Amino acid sequence: MMSKQIKHKKLWSALALILLSGSAMAQQKITVQEAVDRALQNNLQIKQTEFQMSIAEQDVLQARMNFYPTLNAGGNWGQSWGLSFDQTAGRLVTQSVNSAGLRVSSSFDLFQGFQKINTVKANKYSLLASESNVERAKNDLTLSVLTTYLEALTNYDMMLASQDQLKLSQEQLRVMEINVEAGNRTLADLYQAQNQVATDEFNVTTSENAYELAILNLKQLMEMDPNVEIVLDRPNIESIKLSSNPAIASDIFNTAVSRFPEIKAAEFQTKVAETNIDIARAGYYPSLSFSAGIGTNYSSQARDFNSQQILPFGDQIERNRNESIGVNLSIPIFNNYRTRISVRKAKINYLNAQTNEQLAKNNLNKVINQAVLDLRSAEKRLYSAEVATQAANQAYEVMKLRYNEGMTNSVELNTTLIAKNRAEFEYIQAKYNLVFRNKLIDFYLGNPIQL
Repeated sequence: MMSKQIKHKKLWSALALILLSGSAMAQQKITVQEAVDRALQNNLQIKQTEFQMSIAEQDVLQARMNFYPTLNAGGNWGQSWGLSFDQTAGRLVTQSVNSAGLRVSSSFDLFQGFQKINTVKANKYSLLASESNVERAKNDLTLSVLTTYLEALTNYDMMLASQDQLKLSQEQLRVMEINVEAGNRTLADLYQAQNQVATDEFNVTTSENAYELAILNLKQLMEMDPNVEIVLDRPNIESIKLSSNPAIASDIFNTAVSRFPEIKAAEFQTKVAETNIDIARAGYYPSLSFSAGIGTNYSSQARDFNSQQILPFGDQIERNRNESIGVNLSIPIFNNYRTRISVRKAKINYLNAQTNEQLAKNNLNKVINQAVLDLRSAEKRLYSAEVATQAANQAYEVMKLRYNEGMTNSVELNTTLIAKNRAEFEYIQAKYNLVFRNKLIDFYLGNPIQL
């Protein structure tokens, strides 16, 4: 009997171990770099920008293919009744006529004012701008993932702090109930302790919801199944504090302006606008084209010139063959100022593109200077939060001793407890704010996002 109980215990232990291991396997530990990589690989908005880049690639290919001659082939067949002039037979006919024709033609632009060459250049610059827009979308997504990741970590620490505060207030309530039963405290003190427990329970619920929402948002950015359990890798705050980036805003800008996709896209759009001026100027030049063709026709009423007998199909195909070549020259003289106006508009668009490029650089410079100021402010805020947390903890411990000795009331004790809780929340937010500000500088410098 004893051996059976031992076997059952071993069996249940094994099942528990399997369940625990399965639960551990179901949870995926995600670092911030892994979260970024997953998002970049799966995010649908990134794929949309890549589709736009693919369209730009096809535009470049089309511009290159326009240098080649065109070749077209065609045929026709028809039947007519009554009086008509048979072009192939060369006479009026009143009978039913079957007719057919075949033709192959080709044309080639010899000169169009360098329009095709400049179109290829413009489309190449548009392709480079599209590639930069893809990188820009990836950068925006990277920042979104980093922000959401740190928001989830912040809410997780807030949740843990709220749970610890709830345990502390529950312990105080338990002691208060004992003191009230012993007659050492009043019902007012008991109600105050109960109110504090209810407040802390609400804070726990709020922080849990905030954490779950942040995790859900992170999963959505990664296009991950919401039912998959993930655990976030926690950064070493102390190492980040010690390695806080001392870079100067001007140095960061000089590094970022040469590689930031927003700037590169604006520069390429400026080149597109500049090339469009040359494309518009092509309207001032003459155009020269070459064409050639070969064809033949058949008519059921075509006759031999001598015997007046209906010619067979094969004989007609050979006799009615016609070939042609031609050169077409077009010299623009006056076209209602269309070319001149097109050139003027292209020049205005070029000036506008230059302005947009400078605005992009100015905005980047402004954002970087703001990021440096925010980093310095985050460092000071964290230092103040650390001091405030230490002071609030000490004040609470002193007030707790005074309360236990009957030298103060529960209102003052709860006031210091609330101040302690608020200081701890402020510290959690300040430390992750410093992490974000520090990594934002790394982002502008082109460093990998790692915690």
